[in-house]
Amino acid sequence: MMRHWLAAGLMVVGLTAASVQAQTIYPLDRAEILAGSRFDFKVEFPGAPSRGVVTVTINGREAAAVLGRSATYVEREDGQDYAAYTVRGGAITAPGRYVAEARDGTRSARVVWEVFGTPARRAKNVILFIGDGMSVAHRTAARILSKGLVEGRYGGELAIDDMPHMALISTSGTDSVVTDSANSMGAYTTGHKSCNNALGVYCARNKHFLDHPKVETLGELAKRKGLAVGVVTNTEIEDATPGGMVAHTRLRWEFNDIVAMFYAVKPEVILGGGSVNFWPKSTAGSKRTDEINYVQKFEADGYRHITTLTELKAAVAGGASRLLGLFNTGNIDGALDRRVLKKGSVDKFPDQPDLVDQTRAALAVLSKAPNGFVLMVESGRIDKYTHSLDWERAAYDTIMLDNAVKLAKEFAGTRGDTLIIVVPDHAHPVSIVGTYDDERPGDTLRSKLGTYAASKFPNYPPADAEGYPPSIDVSRRIAFVYGATPDYCETGRPHLDGENRPTAKGADANTFVANEKNCVPGAARRPGNLPISSAAGVHAADDVILTAMGPGAELFRGRLDNTRVFRVITTALGFGR
Repeated sequence: MMRHWLAAGLMVVGLTAASVQAQTIYPLDRAEILAGSRFDFKVEFPGAPSRGVVTVTINGREAAAVLGRSATYVEREDGQDYAAYTVRGGAITAPGRYVAEARDGTRSARVVWEVFGTPARRAKNVILFIGDGMSVAHRTAARILSKGLVEGRYGGELAIDDMPHMALISTSGTDSVVTDSANSMGAYTTGHKSCNNALGVYCARNKHFLDHPKVETLGELAKRKGLAVGVVTNTEIEDATPGGMVAHTRLRWEFNDIVAMFYAVKPEVILGGGSVNFWPKSTAGSKRTDEINYVQKFEADGYRHITTLTELKAAVAGGASRLLGLFNTGNIDGALDRRVLKKGSVDKFPDQPDLVDQTRAALAVLSKAPNGFVLMVESGRIDKYTHSLDWERAAYDTIMLDNAVKLAKEFAGTRGDTLIIVVPDHAHPVSIVGTYDDERPGDTLRSKLGTYAASKFPNYPPADAEGYPPSIDVSRRIAFVYGATPDYCETGRPHLDGENRPTAKGADANTFVANEKNCVPGAARRPGNLPISSAAGVHAADDVILTAMGPGAELFRGRLDNTRVFRVITTALGFGR
């Protein structure tokens, strides 16, 4: 199986005439397409040639006939200087090598796809955990905080580490070295790479963000195959990672449309924040631009609408079969704020669930599905807190993710039918370089930093039963550093009064400077290395670590493209039969 996959990666595009003038074919070259999955096929012809001079074939046959759907041809799509040949919702059911070619009489283009089938189904259930932006340093910091580190040995293992299969996952997209959460999540849920800010589509030349060529998502595919689906996050439910389970849009921030796409797919379990995009425009605080009440629409289809942890527990105890949980108008507060500091929006939303509560509820509902389920669980604020250079909050949410994984592993137990995958969608440029020690002489942050032999072990208090230290404001702290930043001031201390805001608006439009609130005596003023238009930290192209267990997990090894996560999931579920 692995040798076959590697061989598929050797296929390359062939173009005649100048490549910059050649037709563009979607799906792109070297795409791996699940047999029977649905996708839009599109060719864009520069110069807008007439239909009569154009031929489009797949393995020598007219493309529409191969895909089983009719084609449209628009000579100047959206008034632009190109023609578009499009087949919507096609499929190829027979595995094999497929060559798509497009000619307009003077120019031609050619791409090669691998359509892959799958063996018989091995997994009844799949649980996909996404640690958004979770890099190696986050895992290490979470392990130090939750397990302790004495004489170079940890006091235990994280649940995300104690899994038998591991791989490095590369995350670059079609348009850039460094990806965002939309494109990277889309690779996991469709098996196709795309460009930044795109969900479930290839990035073509269409002017409208909903018209780009679509590829079927994991949520849609699982529902079509008769499985139940759950989407759980501590971010807004419409955000890129949860949205990637159902959405098709070139613009990931079009939350109103993504809510409509959730309603179209109807996952049995939807749990997260972002309620303001579900209420009609006339509702106070709503961010919708229409009067559609999606809470009412979901309720009419049998969903139990819940807004607190208390209601969540009651709904599960009452046997609810469909859950719409919207626990915050924005993102759900992170573990550090909810459990220890009581900051963020905790005063406004005092009864928010954490990721473990949500995962427990999702498993209780989805485990009743006779044909199995696909559940995606995201710890999304690891990424958001790292953007704001607030590593302690990110580390506590990594611990929270670990607790949710532990719960899933207990669910899987000896069942032998559940594939569990833990993977970040991308990395951040972050590292642990030592410890900040208040007992070291000097009054600057640099003087407090101990590296190598001077990096004495941190003195966080022992963690509670769930792995959370009761305090982070200690005298010897992890020195967690960032490789790509705007101008900011580093205090080397946790931000006890709320999530860090490293920058403030500059004097000129679209510029940012260090937030002077953090520039206290002893802090280090850090000149940024990002463009001055950057207000926060950014992602990195570093490979990320995937760990897995259960039927099909043995396919994860070595280095793989992020699209292979989709391939392993669909192989374990036998979706290509």
